[in-house]
Amino acid sequence: MQQYPSAAAARDAGVTYHLVPADVWAARKDAAEYLPEAYDQDGFIHCTNGLDELVKVANMFYTGDPRTFVTLILDVDTISSEVRYDDPDRTYPHIYGPLNTDAVIGELSVRRDAEGTFLAIGPA
Repeated sequence: MQQYPSAAAARDAGVTYHLVPADVWAARKDAAEYLPEAYDQDGFIHCTNGLDELVKVANMFYTGDPRTFVTLILDVDTISSEVRYDDPDRTYPHIYGPLNTDAVIGELSVRRDAEGTFLAIGPA
């Protein structure tokens, strides 16, 4: 599976990424649909185009969460729920509704340091 480090490359390839705690994904990946823990609060599923940008996002919001994370690779064209860009740069697609798990076309591991800083996302 090809990886897309930049937001533009991911968007052009029809791929986006979703960061999720590994234990949450393991518990839900065999279901037909997935909703993240914060769905009721946020009203959508957060995604990020580009692995470089996803590392930045992870460091802004998740360094305090000690859990192991994985990154889901999503085929945007096969997502059943509405996918919408609410940012002008079209870097952060939001999925308004459950994610059909057959749109997940791969998983990547997430590397962190001892302090919780996200360092890289890559092959498992």
